[in-house]
Amino acid sequence: MNMILKNVIISIIAVVAGLYVGGSFNMDLINISGSIIAPPEGAIMTTTEGLKEALHLFQPKHFLMPFLAHALGTLFGAFITALIVLKHKIWFALVIGCAFLIGGVMMVFMLPSPVWFTVVDLSLAYIPMAYLGGRFAIKITSLRDVVEEIIEDEKEEVLDSDLDDIENEEK
Repeated sequence: MNMILKNVIISIIAVVAGLYVGGSFNMDLINISGSIIAPPEGAIMTTTEGLKEALHLFQPKHFLMPFLAHALGTLFGAFITALIVLKHKIWFALVIGCAFLIGGVMMVFMLPSPVWFTVVDLSLAYIPMAYLGGRFAIKITSLRDVVEEIIEDEKEEVLDSDLDDIENEEK
Protein backbone atom coordinates (compact mmCIF):
# COMPACT_ATOMS: atom_id res chain seq x y z
CA MET A 1 0.00 0.00 0.00
CA ASN A 2 1.20 3.47 -0.84
CA MET A 3 2.66 5.19 2.27
CA ILE A 4 0.63 8.38 1.68
CA LEU A 5 -2.60 6.40 1.41
CA LYS A 6 -1.67 4.46 4.54
CA ASN A 7 -1.09 7.75 6.45
CA VAL A 8 -4.42 9.14 5.23
CA ILE A 9 -6.33 6.02 6.28
CA ILE A 10 -4.63 5.90 9.68
CA SER A 11 -5.29 9.62 10.18
CA ILE A 12 -9.00 9.23 9.37
CA ILE A 13 -9.27 6.28 11.74
CA ALA A 14 -7.44 8.28 14.42
CA VAL A 15 -9.77 11.28 14.12
CA VAL A 16 -12.89 9.10 14.18
CA ALA A 17 -11.55 7.19 17.19
CA GLY A 18 -10.66 10.44 18.99
CA LEU A 19 -14.09 11.93 18.36
CA TYR A 20 -15.78 8.74 19.52
CA VAL A 21 -13.68 8.31 22.68
CA GLY A 22 -13.85 11.99 23.60
CA GLY A 23 -17.58 12.26 22.89
CA SER A 24 -18.33 9.09 24.82
CA PHE A 25 -16.29 10.23 27.80
CA ASN A 26 -18.00 13.64 27.70
CA MET A 27 -21.48 12.09 27.65
CA ASP A 28 -20.64 9.56 30.35
CA LEU A 29 -19.47 12.33 32.68
CA ILE A 30 -22.55 14.42 31.92
CA ASN A 31 -24.80 11.41 32.59
CA ILE A 32 -23.27 10.69 36.00
CA SER A 33 -22.83 14.33 37.02
CA GLY A 34 -26.22 14.45 38.78
CA SER A 35 -25.15 11.67 41.12
CA ILE A 36 -21.89 13.47 41.98
CA ILE A 37 -23.26 16.99 42.39
CA ALA A 38 -26.98 16.97 43.05
CA PRO A 39 -28.99 19.23 40.75
CA PRO A 40 -31.00 22.09 42.24
CA GLU A 41 -34.32 21.13 43.82
CA GLY A 42 -37.02 20.83 41.17
CA ALA A 43 -34.64 21.01 38.19
CA ILE A 44 -35.44 18.75 35.27
CA MET A 45 -32.03 17.82 33.91
CA THR A 46 -33.14 15.40 31.19
CA THR A 47 -34.30 17.92 28.58
CA THR A 48 -32.89 21.11 27.12
CA GLU A 49 -36.09 22.96 28.05
CA GLY A 50 -35.84 21.72 31.65
CA LEU A 51 -32.23 22.86 31.83
CA LYS A 52 -33.10 26.29 30.43
CA GLU A 53 -35.87 26.72 33.01
CA ALA A 54 -33.66 25.62 35.91
CA LEU A 55 -30.53 27.53 34.89
CA HIS A 56 -31.29 30.41 37.26
CA LEU A 57 -31.17 27.90 40.14
CA PHE A 58 -27.66 26.71 39.31
CA GLN A 59 -24.76 27.58 41.57
CA PRO A 60 -21.14 27.60 40.37
CA LYS A 61 -20.69 24.03 41.65
CA HIS A 62 -23.28 22.84 39.12
CA PHE A 63 -21.03 23.95 36.27
CA LEU A 64 -18.04 21.93 37.47
CA MET A 65 -19.10 18.62 35.94
CA PRO A 66 -20.01 20.09 32.52
CA PHE A 67 -16.62 21.81 32.43
CA LEU A 68 -14.82 18.60 33.40
CA ALA A 69 -16.81 16.65 30.83
CA HIS A 70 -15.83 19.09 28.09
CA ALA A 71 -12.19 19.35 29.17
CA LEU A 72 -11.55 15.66 29.84
CA GLY A 73 -13.52 14.52 26.80
CA THR A 74 -11.37 16.77 24.64
CA LEU A 75 -8.18 15.70 26.42
CA PHE A 76 -8.84 11.97 26.00
CA GLY A 77 -10.09 12.34 22.43
CA ALA A 78 -7.03 14.35 21.42
CA PHE A 79 -4.73 11.93 23.25
CA ILE A 80 -6.18 8.90 21.45
CA THR A 81 -5.97 10.65 18.08
CA ALA A 82 -2.36 11.76 18.63
CA LEU A 83 -1.43 8.31 19.86
CA ILE A 84 -2.73 6.70 16.65
CA VAL A 85 -1.52 9.11 13.95
CA LEU A 86 1.96 8.58 12.58
CA LYS A 87 2.90 12.22 11.95
CA HIS A 88 1.77 15.70 13.00
CA LYS A 89 0.43 14.52 16.35
CA ILE A 90 -0.19 18.01 17.78
CA TRP A 91 -2.03 19.16 14.66
CA PHE A 92 -4.35 16.18 14.73
CA ALA A 93 -4.92 16.64 18.46
CA LEU A 94 -5.86 20.25 17.73
CA VAL A 95 -8.31 19.06 15.05
CA ILE A 96 -10.12 17.18 17.81
CA GLY A 97 -9.98 20.28 20.00
CA CYS A 98 -11.49 22.39 17.21
CA ALA A 99 -14.25 19.85 16.62
CA PHE A 100 -15.16 19.85 20.31
CA LEU A 101 -14.87 23.65 20.42
CA ILE A 102 -17.44 23.87 17.61
CA GLY A 103 -19.70 21.61 19.69
CA GLY A 104 -19.14 23.84 22.72
CA VAL A 105 -20.06 26.97 20.76
CA MET A 106 -23.20 25.23 19.50
CA MET A 107 -24.14 24.35 23.08
CA VAL A 108 -23.75 28.00 24.13
CA PHE A 109 -26.38 28.94 21.54
CA MET A 110 -28.69 26.03 22.37
CA LEU A 111 -28.35 26.26 26.15
CA PRO A 112 -27.33 29.72 27.34
CA SER A 113 -25.08 29.72 30.40
CA PRO A 114 -23.57 32.44 32.57
CA VAL A 115 -20.96 34.53 30.80
CA TRP A 116 -18.22 33.51 33.24
CA PHE A 117 -18.83 29.81 32.49
CA THR A 118 -18.98 30.39 28.74
CA VAL A 119 -15.64 32.24 28.80
CA VAL A 120 -13.93 29.65 31.02
CA ASP A 121 -15.37 26.70 29.11
CA LEU A 122 -14.64 27.94 25.60
CA SER A 123 -11.18 29.26 26.45
CA LEU A 124 -9.86 26.41 28.63
CA ALA A 125 -11.75 23.20 27.93
CA TYR A 126 -11.00 22.67 24.26
CA ILE A 127 -7.85 23.95 22.55
CA PRO A 128 -5.57 23.88 25.64
CA MET A 129 -6.80 20.38 26.57
CA ALA A 130 -6.33 19.15 23.00
CA TYR A 131 -2.77 20.49 23.04
CA LEU A 132 -2.08 18.74 26.34
CA GLY A 133 -3.54 15.50 24.98
CA GLY A 134 -1.23 15.75 21.99
CA ARG A 135 1.79 16.47 24.20
CA PHE A 136 0.97 13.49 26.45
CA ALA A 137 0.76 11.24 23.40
CA ILE A 138 4.12 12.48 22.16
CA LYS A 139 5.66 11.77 25.58
CA ILE A 140 4.16 8.27 25.66
CA THR A 141 5.34 7.44 22.13
CA SER A 142 8.81 8.86 22.87
CA LEU A 143 9.02 6.75 26.01
CA ARG A 144 7.85 3.70 24.06
CA ASP A 145 10.54 4.33 21.44
CA VAL A 146 13.23 4.56 24.14
CA VAL A 147 12.04 1.34 25.78
CA GLU A 148 11.98 -0.45 22.41
CA GLU A 149 15.51 0.77 21.71
CA ILE A 150 16.72 -0.50 25.10
CA ILE A 151 15.06 -3.87 24.51
CA GLU A 152 16.62 -4.09 21.05
CA ASP A 153 20.07 -3.28 22.51
CA GLU A 154 19.60 -5.95 25.18
CA LYS A 155 18.66 -8.51 22.54
CA GLU A 156 21.80 -7.67 20.56
CA GLU A 157 23.97 -8.01 23.67
CA VAL A 158 22.43 -11.39 24.51
CA LEU A 159 22.93 -12.61 20.94
CA ASP A 160 26.54 -11.36 20.92
CA SER A 161 27.20 -13.03 24.24
CA ASP A 162 25.62 -16.29 23.02
CA LEU A 163 27.77 -16.16 19.88
CA ASP A 164 30.87 -15.59 22.02
CA ASP A 165 29.92 -18.59 24.20
CA ILE A 166 29.47 -20.79 21.11
CA GLU A 167 32.84 -19.68 19.71
CA ASN A 168 34.58 -20.39 23.05
CA GLU A 169 33.03 -23.85 23.23
CA GLU A 170 34.29 -24.67 19.73
CA LYS A 171 37.85 -23.79 20.70
